[in-house]
Formats: sequence, structure tokens, C-alpha cells
Amino acid sequence: MLNLTIRLVALGGFLVALVAAPAVTPVWAAGGGPGGEDPFSKPSGNSAAPPPSPSYPKRSSTKPPQKAKKPDNQSSIGDPAFAAGYRAAYETIYDRNDYADAIVQLRALGHDDYPNVANLIGYSYRKLGDYKLSQVWYERALKADPNHVLTWQYYGLWQLEQGNREQAMYHLSRIAAICGTGCDEYKSLAAALDKPTGAVLVY
Repeated sequence: MLNLTIRLVALGGFLVALVAAPAVTPVWAAGGGPGGEDPFSKPSGNSAAPPPSPSYPKRSSTKPPQKAKKPDNQSSIGDPAFAAGYRAAYETIYDRNDYADAIVQLRALGHDDYPNVANLIGYSYRKLGDYKLSQVWYERALKADPNHVLTWQYYGLWQLEQGNREQAMYHLSRIAAICGTGCDEYKSLAAALDKPTGAVLVY
């Protein structure tokens, strides 16, 4: 009888623990789920931050690269229409080098305060030679997300093109703090800093 009571108590404790245990759901890293790369990163986790925006897909080595898996420094959005418009603008920039049209496309998205959108607008203005407007947009991207690593990289290149090597070094240190010295953004800006002052940067 005592053995039966002990068994019933043990079984009851097991059932209570089983019912009280939380459900376990697989969670995928920002780089994506099984079988592929997710073109969007997860949000930065700052509840006061503006709505998130997509990250950049991989591109050829002649342009500043982006790793697929990032720390929590990029934002994401689930709106398919926004994602399609963003990708179209991205291709306008990197496939056709039509920076003026890309600015129109990016502004038409209606999400100027998303860090990736603001960063690409800044990049486009920089490529058009309008450094003042480019700076405004880079600052806007960093205001939206102070850990937006691509903006630190692109803005660092902007600093180099303006002859501000010390500022570019500061941007490099910010990138290192966000994603380390092994990430593509760090390597790209470090390589640009290794070039002699006045060298033409192809970014």
C-alpha cells in the first residue's frame, strides 16, 4: 500500500510538472530559418524605436558587403509591398546605378525614418555628389537606429571622401563595437582607410 501511495504521488508530481511546463517553439536566428537565408533581419529590440525596415541582401564584392546573419542592429518589416518596393529601389541603385531614380523610389515608400531606407537615400545622394544631403540622411538613419552598422560603414566612407580620416576611424570603432572586427562592414571600411588620402573609393 505504501509503495502504491509513493508511486501515485510521484506520478501526480510528474503530471503537474508536465502541464506547467511552457511550450517550446523553435526560434531562428536573424539569418533565417531552415533551408535558406532570410533577407530581413530581426528588430533591434528597442520598443521606442520607429517601425523596422529590411536589411540588405548580399551583393558583389565591388560594393560594400553585408553579412546574412547580423547582431540585433538591423530592423525588419513584414509588409510585402514595402519589401518589393525596397528591393526595386535597391536594384535601381546597385544594378543600374540610377541614384536619382532610386531616391524617388525610396521616398515613395513612405518610410523615410526606417534606417535602411534613410541609409540608401544618403548613399544615393553621396553617389550623386550631394554630400550635404547625404549627411542629413545618414544622420537620420542613425537617429532611427544608432546601431545600424551599414550606416556607420557608408557614413565612414562619406567621411573619408570628405578627408575626415579621424571621423572615419571613429565610425570604424563604432562598427567594431556593434559587430566586431570580423564583419564585412568593418573589413570594408578598414580597407578604405588603408588607402592613401585622396585615393578614389569604389563603394
